[in-house]
Amino acid sequence: MPRRPRSILPNLPVHIVQRGNNRRTCFRQQKDFRSYLAALRETSLQYGVAIHAYALMSNHAHILATPENENSASKMMQQLGRKYVGYFNKTHSRTGTLWEGRFRSSSIRSTRYLFVCYRYIELNPVRAGLVQSPGDYEWSSYRSNAEGGWSDLLTPRQEWVALGESHELRMRQYRSMFDDVVDEYDDQIRLALKKGRALG
Repeated sequence: MPRRPRSILPNLPVHIVQRGNNRRTCFRQQKDFRSYLAALRETSLQYGVAIHAYALMSNHAHILATPENENSASKMMQQLGRKYVGYFNKTHSRTGTLWEGRFRSSSIRSTRYLFVCYRYIELNPVRAGLVQSPGDYEWSSYRSNAEGGWSDLLTPRQEWVALGESHELRMRQYRSMFDDVVDEYDDQIRLALKKGRALG
């Protein structure tokens, strides 16, 4: 049965998920997380993909990004996968595959769902029981998007910039979206990723 073609359009944000094969760990040590983020920055610049949010979990990664053309995201993820697997196999004295087939993706077609997706991604460590607050987790973009932490990886979406007239107001407005943790859209997000459908 042929694979469903991806629905990734230029300049439209997309939620990407990359999972470890058989749900196995793909980040074992702090240097693994750092290596993945460095490779993500390098490949996103190489292929013209703006990164807006991320969360790296032990056995998968979430990325919110905007590609400049319809092939940018796929090329970035392909190269990112190769670079990180090479590093991971050498570092941990292993061979073979690391990722579970193709990455999953879902385009986002409304501002409402864009911020739902931001929150879904950065609340992943909280839902997993790793931390009490998203700001307590080191390997996500929350500290940059909500608390002003410096990042050379992230590029703000225009919708994030429109949250306020100043950087402080934008962050305050962004943080307010996390005050009431409501999971009403989680199933929609998971289904859209599973089916490769647009969200919104």
